[in-house]
Amino acid sequence: MTTALLSLPTHQPILWFEDAAAADPARAGGKAAALATLARHRRVPDGFVVAGTPDADAVEEAYAELAARAGEDEPLVAVRSSATDEDGQSSSFAGQHETILGVRGIDELLAAITTCRASAHTDRALQYRRANGLARPSAPLPVLVQLLVPADAAAVVFSVNPVTRGGEVLVNAAFGLGESIVGGTVTPDEWALARPSLHVTRRTIADKRRMTVRAPGGSREVDVPAPLRRLPSITDEQARAAATLALELEAELGFPVDLELAWTGDELHLLQCRPITTLAQEAA
Repeated sequence: MTTALLSLPTHQPILWFEDAAAADPARAGGKAAALATLARHRRVPDGFVVAGTPDADAVEEAYAELAARAGEDEPLVAVRSSATDEDGQSSSFAGQHETILGVRGIDELLAAITTCRASAHTDRALQYRRANGLARPSAPLPVLVQLLVPADAAAVVFSVNPVTRGGEVLVNAAFGLGESIVGGTVTPDEWALARPSLHVTRRTIADKRRMTVRAPGGSREVDVPAPLRRLPSITDEQARAAATLALELEAELGFPVDLELAWTGDELHLLQCRPITTLAQEAA
């Protein structure tokens, strides 16, 4: 469904996905701008960007609006960084800034925004900037606030195998929220699907011992029940649907993509879409 874009003053500190400025990386940051653009025709969890320095009342008002849209009093949200130079063609900032999942209530949200913004100035993040020839941040880090998908399984998808550069799509999946895959605390299941037929050429089911789940005050890692550890986290059909989305977005955007996805039942949600930076750097 196409959502009409709303024109707002450039100083507006809270940007919704349907706001025109939310699609501008210079205002909303790379991650949020990509999702705001794709939210017009893809299933992206609803949310807003804290792009300036709003007072607590403005954030509380936005959270109340998000709650009304979700039909919940205090919905769980994910709070993630969206630097203006993040998730671009040359730098991803993967793992450099804080991501806080399972945030509920305005007090937790304000604290999470503060923590996320402060992570832009950690030694790790500044070293990443130096290594990639990027300037120190001179403005508050834009922060993305989205409804948290109650994921049964999650996946990281590469429209092109970033290691072999061969003609296959890679789907890495695990139970629960995707942080266990991104953070490397679980060995995920892997599907390799041939381009463009999406025939499954390789399927490796891992011994998945840990998973990230929602918990009071955020998220936590728990043991995967023993009977589930060697079972596939998703079906071949779900892997093919994920690969199909990756190829569609690659064709739409004009470059190979790295996606983060989550399933609630059979519903597939797009959580992140960015260039595969290793390929972009080699092509430069």
